Amino acid sequence: MVVHGSSSQQCHEEDEAALLALNAGLGSPYHFESWSTDTWCCDWYDVDCDNVTGRVVGLSVFQDSNLTAGAIPDAVANLTHLRSLTLHHLPGLTGAIPESLSLLANLSVLTISYTGMSGPVPSFLSQLTSLTLLDLSYNSFTGAIPASLADLPNLTGINLSRNRLTGTIPPLLFNEQQQQQGRSVNLWLSHNELSGSIPAEFASVNFAYVDLSRNKFAFRLTGAELPEQLSFLDLSHNGIRGRIPEQLANLTNLQSFNVSYNKLCGQVPSGGVMSRFDAYSFQHNKCLCGAPLQACPKMS
Repeated sequence: MVVHGSSSQQCHEEDEAALLALNAGLGSPYHFESWSTDTWCCDWYDVDCDNVTGRVVGLSVFQDSNLTAGAIPDAVANLTHLRSLTLHHLPGLTGAIPESLSLLANLSVLTISYTGMSGPVPSFLSQLTSLTLLDLSYNSFTGAIPASLADLPNLTGINLSRNRLTGTIPPLLFNEQQQQQGRSVNLWLSHNELSGSIPAEFASVNFAYVDLSRNKFAFRLTGAELPEQLSFLDLSHNGIRGRIPEQLANLTNLQSFNVSYNKLCGQVPSGGVMSRFDAYSFQHNKCLCGAPLQACPKMS
């Protein structure tokens, strides 16, 4: 159990020292004005503690446009019991992801979003074996998606949207253990420069949410196997060719679907869930036809 600012919780010396070093390294942002040794660190703003052990397990730093710290201080790695780390909407946070983060063995959620950070998505993140959610969206990360993310046995969410990533999607981005456990998986990769095709291995992944929009994918969609539990699929603004699989109409959980601005042809599947989607989902393709678009030409 986690408590938010419980005055009954004493502060472990190691955690207090790590937080004070982090405060200094980040240039003492205004969020940390309550960080005073006059009070227990479990009372400090942005800090969450376990109500049994008193150890710091959560840290959220967000929405500080005045922060001019530069890189993430290595001191954060001294918060050895940390389960959740959120660094959000901090444009002054720059540099690469430090390797010291790989020491946070208990980390379940890592969010670094809306910052000025750049460099590659590092392969050493695969050492965070407790990680369930990796959110690195809205940054300037470059290079390929590391295949080593498949080594994270508990990962069920990857958000790398709004970066400058290139290359292809690793075929085993989600590993066999996740597939066997049947947990729902979410993947956000929109607004990058990714290319290639959807890995065939994805057909056996329990995807609920997939957003690959606004990339450089140019694969054939014809015959693609779509997960039965899929609820959201956005492939818009790519160069995808072929036909929309007939299977789409049978995906009873599908609530949102968009393949607009591609190079698809043929008749839009009918029946099933297809009545949920209007012309916006299919517009600006090479030669798609059929409801909700214009009627297909009659064969002579």
